[in-house]
Amino acid sequence: MASTGGAEPDAEDAAEIKEAIYGEVMPCDRMELSQRLAVEELITTEASYVHNIQLCVSDIRAHLQKKQLPDLDLEGLFSNTDDILHISRRFLKGLEATTTQEHEQLLCISALFQEFKEEMETVYKIYCASYDHALLLVESYRKDPRLQEEILETLNATVPHTGASDLSFFLVMPVQRVTKYPLLLRKILENTPTSASAYPALQAAVRAMAQVNANINEYKRRREVATKYNKAEHLTLRDRFARLNTHSIAKKTTRLSRLFMHEAGIVAKTEDREYDDLEEKFQCVVSSVAVLKENVASYLGHLEAFLLPTPHKCELQIDEGPAQQYCHFAEYLHCTVFPEFKRRLDRLVCQPLCSLSDMLVGPQQLVKKRLDKLLDYEEIQERKSEMGSVTYDEEAAMNTYLAINALLVAELPRFNQAALQLLGQILCSLSALQQDLAAQVLHQAEKELEQMPHGCMPLPSFWKMVEDTLQQSGAQLRTFCQTFETVTPSPVTQKGEHMYTEGLSLLPVSSSDPVSLALHQPLNPAEERKVLSLVSKHGPDKLYQVTSNISGSKDLDLTLQRGQIVALLQNVDTKGNTSRWLVDAGGPRGFVPAGKLQPYCLVQSQQPGMQMPALESSTERRRHSYASPEAPRPQVATFTPAFQVVAGFSFTARSPQEVSLQAGQPVVVLEPHDKKGSKEWSLVDVNGQRGYVPSSYLVTVPVQEPLGWSLPV
Repeated sequence: MASTGGAEPDAEDAAEIKEAIYGEVMPCDRMELSQRLAVEELITTEASYVHNIQLCVSDIRAHLQKKQLPDLDLEGLFSNTDDILHISRRFLKGLEATTTQEHEQLLCISALFQEFKEEMETVYKIYCASYDHALLLVESYRKDPRLQEEILETLNATVPHTGASDLSFFLVMPVQRVTKYPLLLRKILENTPTSASAYPALQAAVRAMAQVNANINEYKRRREVATKYNKAEHLTLRDRFARLNTHSIAKKTTRLSRLFMHEAGIVAKTEDREYDDLEEKFQCVVSSVAVLKENVASYLGHLEAFLLPTPHKCELQIDEGPAQQYCHFAEYLHCTVFPEFKRRLDRLVCQPLCSLSDMLVGPQQLVKKRLDKLLDYEEIQERKSEMGSVTYDEEAAMNTYLAINALLVAELPRFNQAALQLLGQILCSLSALQQDLAAQVLHQAEKELEQMPHGCMPLPSFWKMVEDTLQQSGAQLRTFCQTFETVTPSPVTQKGEHMYTEGLSLLPVSSSDPVSLALHQPLNPAEERKVLSLVSKHGPDKLYQVTSNISGSKDLDLTLQRGQIVALLQNVDTKGNTSRWLVDAGGPRGFVPAGKLQPYCLVQSQQPGMQMPALESSTERRRHSYASPEAPRPQVATFTPAFQVVAGFSFTARSPQEVSLQAGQPVVVLEPHDKKGSKEWSLVDVNGQRGYVPSSYLVTVPVQEPLGWSLPV
């Protein structure tokens, strides 16, 4: 019955119209008509399904990708919809092609399902296994107003005609479609006479698609079991104790006893040759990845240690020639080639290797859990053979083992193959990086070599030149070392008995110079020994004192303190610069500014009766070696003190260890430091009283010579 007003017929009207149509035809024609309608439904719904999947992939997902939302997991949402769309397009094309086969259409449809059943099972089981995760993502996005608003805006912009309120409207379509194939085929089969030639083919197609759905459900169940057990848990000792209970202790005890019986040969192990081979290959992959990861980490450590020294940054004081070309070459390697090589090594080798190592964690956990479940399975099987039945929990435990074992047997071959391919690519990348590094270094070395005068020399001539250069450099180096290390004879010699050394001190040449007076301080025994060593090596006329602090800014420069005593070795540096002198600081040797040195000479300290023999110069010594010997002249010079230490300020003792001073009062410095070595206090003798006074209160002044006195000639 048709409705008025141009409205569409409702469900009751449609049923009446359908009954009227079927009532006008014969039963056999009615079956044929239903069969034709079922075939049309299969093709039209497949076309609509492909269109919706196309919208999902090319419109919705592409629109969301352009938004670049960091919190949106598009891969988790849409999984392998690209693979599903590719297969569904080909399948639809085959279905549409069967419409031209009027009498053979059913056979073609059956053959088409048989042809696509394996591909459909492969792609749909992956999608169905990840479908629950996609729904969890959709639910979490609903709770985020910002993400939900972006998703709704995308749906309204791309598929407004569908009226979809969230992504689950499209995500459920592949799950619904694969489960509907057996129903559509069964509907065609029900309207096909049993005597028809296509009937057995349709039956086989129905069974095939039903088996595909069963395999998908089993795969999904296995994945759920694997997901439960393949997570690596990092539990503390407290968490592990918290998990212990009577059931877990009993279960672990049973497993351990079963394992001991296996090792002792009391009970036979369940052998699975196929799985054992797969596990052996898998463990080989795990071991190879671990060793390569360790070696690459060690290689990176060695590379970093290699890059730490920077000889090209040292000032060689050579402005041109091979040394400068070496600096350019080393700087290019350290600043360009090796850092770029390290970045590429990290990106192409280290990161993929770490990702592969992380991928192995899940399967490793599953392999370990399979062994535990195998022990449970054997125990339950033994109990079942004895008692004839098992409990529901024991049956579930057996099914868990079977699911894990079946999943590993099915997935490990592909996983091993993929892991080996990735491992091979990593090794190829490492080899290619090494080749590129060698090529870059060689290319740069050749460029630098072309600029050198001997770059085009024949090889024998080059090695001869290298040998001569090394010999010449060795001779120069020995001469240079002798300049620093060889103890040269003193320019003065002594006559008669040995030279008195006690009480010697360094004093400036010009005692009237206020800077010299401020610099002079009494020397402690260690400093006196160092000065005497310098005198014995270089002579007293080579001694200088530092007038202000010197901070070395170059490699061969010295850092010296104000007042320190040094001996002059050379009054020029290696470049002939007379403003930088080479000095010996009583141990270290190096360059210092000449303007911060002041000459010093030796005088007799405050010890009466001390005498020093007259010294003979080297010139006189040489003259005496050729002239006739003269009578010895035992002429002795007697010195009086040139300086004395007095109190610059008055000081009042505050403890028994201190001594009072009056300004201008002479003192004798016994120790220029206290018992702890601090130079802020000095131990002095004042009119026979000993005690500590502040070192800053003491000054050194020249001694006024009595009128009419003079040094003997």
